[in-house]
Amino acid sequence: MSVLSDSFMAEVKGLEHKNLAVELLKKLLNDEIRTRRKTNLVQSRKLTEMLEGTLRKYQNRVIGAGEIIDELINIAKEIRAADHRGEELNLEPYEVAFYDALAQNESARELMGVEQLRELAIVLVQRIRQNASIDWNLKENVRARMKVMVKRLLRQYGYPPDMQALATELVLEQAKLFTESVVS
Repeated sequence: MSVLSDSFMAEVKGLEHKNLAVELLKKLLNDEIRTRRKTNLVQSRKLTEMLEGTLRKYQNRVIGAGEIIDELINIAKEIRAADHRGEELNLEPYEVAFYDALAQNESARELMGVEQLRELAIVLVQRIRQNASIDWNLKENVRARMKVMVKRLLRQYGYPPDMQALATELVLEQAKLFTESVVS
C-alpha cells in the first residue's frame, strides 16, 4: 500500500487529532519531494512551492486544520499524477525530468507540442549519457562542450529562442542530477 494511496489519505483525513494529521502529511510529502529531488529538478521545485505555499497559509491562519489537510491531500494527488505522466508519455523517469525542463516554457509547449518535446527529451538523455564523464560539471571546457551540445539540439528541434538560454541552464542542472545518479 502506497503512503499516497486514496485509502491511506482517507484514513489520515479521518484522524481525530487534525494537527497530528497535518504534521504526518507534511512529513510524508516532504519525504516524497526529497526523493523526487534526486531525479526531477523541475517537479521537485514545483511541489516544494505548492507545499510551502499551503503551509504558509496555514501558519498565517488563512486556512484551518481541515482545509490544510484537504490541500495537502491534493498535493499528494498531484504527486501521484506526476508519476503516471511518465507512463502516459511512455518515458523513463529521467526522460520525464528532461521533458519537464523543456516544457517549462509555455511557448515551447505551444510551438513544439508534446511529441516533439518528448522526442527531444529522449535524445537529450541519450546524448548526455554518451558525453558525460563523472566530473563533467567541474571541468569548464567539458561543461562548455555539453552546453554547446544542448544548445545545438534545442535549435535543431526548433525550440523557441525566447527562453532558450534559460532552458539550456535548466537542462544542464537536470543533467548534473542525472549524471550524479546514473552515469557515475
